[in-house]
Amino acid sequence: MFMFEKPLGMVDTLPNLYEVKKKTRHAMTNVIEQWGFQFIETPTLEYYETVGVQSAILDQQLFKLLDAQGHTLVLRPEMTAPIARVAASKLYNDLYPLRLAYSANVFRAQQREGGRPAEFEQVGVELIGDGTTSADAEVIALMVATLKEAGLENFKIAIGHIGYANALFKEVLGSQERVDVLRRFLYEKNYVGYKEHVKSLPLSSIDKERLFTLLKLRGDIDKVGEAQDIVTSSQARDSLEEISQLWSILEELQVTDYLQLDLNIVSHMSYYTGILFEVHADNVGFLIGSGGRYDHLFEKFNRAAPATGFGLRIDRLIEALKMTDEQKLECVIYSQERRLEAIAHATKLRASNKRVVMQDISGIKDVDVFTKHFEEVVYFIGSRKGEL
Repeated sequence: MFMFEKPLGMVDTLPNLYEVKKKTRHAMTNVIEQWGFQFIETPTLEYYETVGVQSAILDQQLFKLLDAQGHTLVLRPEMTAPIARVAASKLYNDLYPLRLAYSANVFRAQQREGGRPAEFEQVGVELIGDGTTSADAEVIALMVATLKEAGLENFKIAIGHIGYANALFKEVLGSQERVDVLRRFLYEKNYVGYKEHVKSLPLSSIDKERLFTLLKLRGDIDKVGEAQDIVTSSQARDSLEEISQLWSILEELQVTDYLQLDLNIVSHMSYYTGILFEVHADNVGFLIGSGGRYDHLFEKFNRAAPATGFGLRIDRLIEALKMTDEQKLECVIYSQERRLEAIAHATKLRASNKRVVMQDISGIKDVDVFTKHFEEVVYFIGSRKGEL
């Protein structure tokens, strides 16, 4: 019964999609390398007690298995924690920032069928050892450049700060349990549920209005002024000052046309500590990528270091691009007595960077059906050479 079935959430990549992914990946990795980031690879399998536990992905989404010694392993659910492990143990030495990048598949178990893949490819960067706002601006500007190089033009990067909403919620709600409930509504982008929940809370009309105003804090950088009016804590005001500084640097980097402020952003990634950002594209109802600052993750690997980075999903980017790849293949069809001529001709074409299929005519049942997908077909049959 499982002859043609795949595990839940797993997908096959057929030739045309493979070509599209390859081209998109190459465009993205090329610009990342131009910005001075170095690519590394980490194992597909990691120890649960290190990467599995430190990852921000929920435990029920981890693929777990046992090795021969009885240790629990996980298929890597994201790339930030594995790179933190490598950098903390082998690469980072506190003397200068480290710029690393990756292109890798990650694995997250799905509980039900819903078109969500359990395996997908991410391309991303991690800038380790630089706690300045300039570092946040660099990775955001690089994300813009990467998306543009891949061919995406109509997109926005929403920028927020994890400290702002947390500070506002603590001011108004007090207990962490009540804060977590509202944070969940924002993470799920369930704004109707958020409003209904706020209405049900035993709060003053002023405090309820403060929570409603949070939903309106999206748009240009001038929304920072409105955001300042509804908070009193130094944590919230420091978060807004950090965003203002970031925006100024991004203006110098000439990327603000692709940005918008969104102080509603929260993340399921528990290790984020500061600036957060998400990529939205026109006519696509899901995030293409996200990122932010995570200054405490390295402490869990016994080496404190500030860090920031982003990850982009290739499958979602391709869907936003609406790309289809038309493979330009040529074909040389030959009979056995003219095989040497066919080999010479195919070799010459391949040397000029063309893709060429060589096919013995005796192995084809229907020549017309076989050849209709090729851009050009050359025949070496019998005593004559013909072209179609």
